[in-house]
Amino acid sequence: MAIEAALIKPVVDALLALFRESSDLKLKRSAERALREAIRELLQANPDENRAQARIAIAKAAGLLSEDVVLAEGMLEKHRATRAATRGKSATGRRRARQEKLAKPAGKEAGDGQARG
Repeated sequence: MAIEAALIKPVVDALLALFRESSDLKLKRSAERALREAIRELLQANPDENRAQARIAIAKAAGLLSEDVVLAEGMLEKHRATRAATRGKSATGRRRARQEKLAKPAGKEAGDGQARG
């Protein structure tokens, strides 16, 4: 019996190591997929920052250390900075204000020319 137990333990340890390795590979693949989705999300016109941040966190928690993690974090930071800088500004509001200023002096000059004529 002692011989059989001595033979079984290495086999069980090898099987457990294989299962652990396969689950690590699966975790790594899912983390890489989450990171790709985060980068894809940040490339959209109106990205969902919370979703991208969650996917980056998944990749970090899985222990994925690559340039893609740094790239995704940089993209998220730049997007947040750009959004904060442009918050409250609308292109149509600025155009209207400029057109009103240009329209007023032109109307006065046309009225002055008709009164003299």
